[in-house]
Amino acid sequence: MSYLPWAVLALAAYAFVSPLMKVATQGEPSIPSNVAALMANSLLVFGTASIVVYNDSDVIGYLTHSKSKYVFAAGLCLTVGILAYYRALSIGQVSIVSPIFGMFLVLSSVIGIVFLNESLTARKALGIGLAIIAVYLVAVE
Repeated sequence: MSYLPWAVLALAAYAFVSPLMKVATQGEPSIPSNVAALMANSLLVFGTASIVVYNDSDVIGYLTHSKSKYVFAAGLCLTVGILAYYRALSIGQVSIVSPIFGMFLVLSSVIGIVFLNESLTARKALGIGLAIIAVYLVAVE
């Protein structure tokens, strides 16, 4: 199965996270951003656990896998990133916070090129440059 339908589904679903979190965490009454993060990510944990159980995956065996340290580091980065993102949404504008947050895609690409020896083509470099310009134009008032 192609990865493209999954990527488009992820895009469509994730596009609603920022506006929904903004509504939940701003105004009166509001939910504190850290509580909103706990609530939303509890659904993520429950959904993921359901899929792991359904697929009969061996989670325990992977806890000591040689690459589990990368998963734990990614989890730590995800935790910091999401908590900071939800906090920024609770006090800032979605139209500014989301594009800045979305630059993680560009930064991830640069990290892949620099540290994982992925190719840097003229097209990729142009895309990275244009993304930076686009976020600047959207985020700076």
